[in-house]
Amino acid sequence: MRRCCLMMCLKMSLSTLALDLLVRKRCWLLVALGALLSCGCHSVWALPQGAPETVCDTMLPFHAGGSVLPENSVSPFSIETSSSVVGQGQTLRIDVTGAPAGLSFGGFMIQARNRNPPYQIVGQFSPSRDGTVKLMNCENSVNNSATHSNAGPKPQVSIDWQSPVDFLGQVVFNATVAQSYNQFWVGIPSNPVQVVRRDVSSAAPLPTPSSPNNNNNNFNYASTRSPYVPPSYVAPNAVAASEDSFYDGCGQSKNCFGFPNGCVATKSCTSVSAVTVRGDIYEFELRSGKGTNAAYVALGLSDDAKMGEDLTTECVPENGRINLYSSYTSANPYSAVRANVPQNSARLLNASLVDGVIYCKVQREPLTVVQGRSFDLRNGAYHMLVASGSGLKENSVGYHDIGRLPSGSPINLAVVQDVGGSSQLLVRLHGAFMIAAWIGTTSLGIIFARYFKQTWVGSQTCGKDQWFAWHRMLMVTTWTLTVVAYILIWVELKRAVWHAHSITGLITVILCFIQPIGALFRPGPNDKKRPYFNWGHWLGGNLAHILAIVAIFFSVKLPKAELPEWMDWILVGFVVFHVLVHLIFSISGIASDRQQSQRINTFQMGDMTHHQQHAMRNGMSMERKMDAPYAALRKGLLGVYSVVLILFVVVLILLVALAPIEKLFE
Repeated sequence: MRRCCLMMCLKMSLSTLALDLLVRKRCWLLVALGALLSCGCHSVWALPQGAPETVCDTMLPFHAGGSVLPENSVSPFSIETSSSVVGQGQTLRIDVTGAPAGLSFGGFMIQARNRNPPYQIVGQFSPSRDGTVKLMNCENSVNNSATHSNAGPKPQVSIDWQSPVDFLGQVVFNATVAQSYNQFWVGIPSNPVQVVRRDVSSAAPLPTPSSPNNNNNNFNYASTRSPYVPPSYVAPNAVAASEDSFYDGCGQSKNCFGFPNGCVATKSCTSVSAVTVRGDIYEFELRSGKGTNAAYVALGLSDDAKMGEDLTTECVPENGRINLYSSYTSANPYSAVRANVPQNSARLLNASLVDGVIYCKVQREPLTVVQGRSFDLRNGAYHMLVASGSGLKENSVGYHDIGRLPSGSPINLAVVQDVGGSSQLLVRLHGAFMIAAWIGTTSLGIIFARYFKQTWVGSQTCGKDQWFAWHRMLMVTTWTLTVVAYILIWVELKRAVWHAHSITGLITVILCFIQPIGALFRPGPNDKKRPYFNWGHWLGGNLAHILAIVAIFFSVKLPKAELPEWMDWILVGFVVFHVLVHLIFSISGIASDRQQSQRINTFQMGDMTHHQQHAMRNGMSMERKMDAPYAALRKGLLGVYSVVLILFVVVLILLVALAPIEKLFE
């Protein structure tokens, strides 16, 4: 009512003045006055001398109301504090900034309030050195609020705030910022600041407030990549979200999801997310695990459990602060693009980086439209995809080498429930089949072909020598398991993902296909080309075997496999055992050949009678139908090798099937 009366009085005074000027025929003054009024109606702030104390409670600009309403979009301006902890009576610096750097505003009003009831204004502001700040007395207290002293454009304002000596708890700085006459944001919050006893805070000295132009200070003021999202400064003594408090309310008041699967119940997630919904307010919390050296932690919202065409929220430490980015992922080829995503669809509420642990709290708009596709959090159901990685690209996050896990089913974020991960059955079967094929059947098949051609001589299966029958059966098993495993992983991923494991695995599969095709066209035993086939078949088989084992080594590092690092030592043990057995077989083969060649004639063939020559030929013919020397050693060693090989295969398959195996011992 008071505002309406003032406006009416002002209009009546101006009308009287205009009439008086008209009477005096000073028309040129009337025109000048009209122009001045026209400009004033579209100025940045209704009152150039700052907000009046009558708006201490509402923090609305004097002209707000009626047709001029506050913006309901995410503010491009942010309120940043120089620390997340301050002692009683100590000074804290507050920065009102816009993103991108240089985004100007005209008017503002700011005050610090108790985060808990009764939400009273606390603390005092100090006069600014550059005279851009005017102090206000609200709720009968001195200098507990601040506003602009002039309505000129300003890219940033820095204010010193002193905490009260009789208050302990959390405070939040709330601000109203006007970019133009009819465009302003009300109630922009800062990250919460903890006011503690002065003797507690003295253990970790607060940063000294300094000029933004000081190149030696510890503060950054602009993000180099995010065009709209205000980044959060991370103070050196910031306190990360504690292990226990993050999981408080999971499944009761908020949806929590992380990896490895089931980690929320044990509070042991490598990366974890939480979603809290209050009406149209959607708050996302993300945190990386301790000791992971994560370069980012991200949460994607997807229609399916695959990467691609997803809206992602990324928290990235850069230059001592946590920056927030929104991206849209593409499946073919995979990439996370920020350029086409409205960065003002989300804003950072709180963040910290302590001991390498990334934490951020983000508020997203209920509706985000990217490339014509709508992500409607109110009505849609989405898979949650949590991911983190140790590297960054130029304008996006890097590969999620630390880990990634999608939720098992799409959920409405407002419905609180226990969120579980998607099934890893196809991944587990892929790994188990590949281990059975290349550690098990291939290794045994190569042993038969190389060392048992002169063993079980005269014994056949299906019309074939024993060594060949076993070799063919084992290699057909390898081929079948490899094909099935390759199909399973394609069904799981639905796209190519290139890294060391996939590249070596693909070469192995190609060689696996070539081997039986080449065997179908092998020349006859007496053909001149047979030696070339033998060498080619030997080279292709051994190369495929070696690459397959290398690919299995690479798989241990894959986040999706969730294999323990000490599995490498089991694989090393297998390789050593396999090479040692080959060495023993080779030595026994050399000894066998030498013994066969020791039937040295003590006389020339020409000195032998016809009867003696015939007897020798019959003896050599009979010898070819007998096992080569040391056959018992070879058979015994084969038995030992088979038993130990089966143990290796069983242990490795159990590690794959029960991954992550560490959960069984928690």
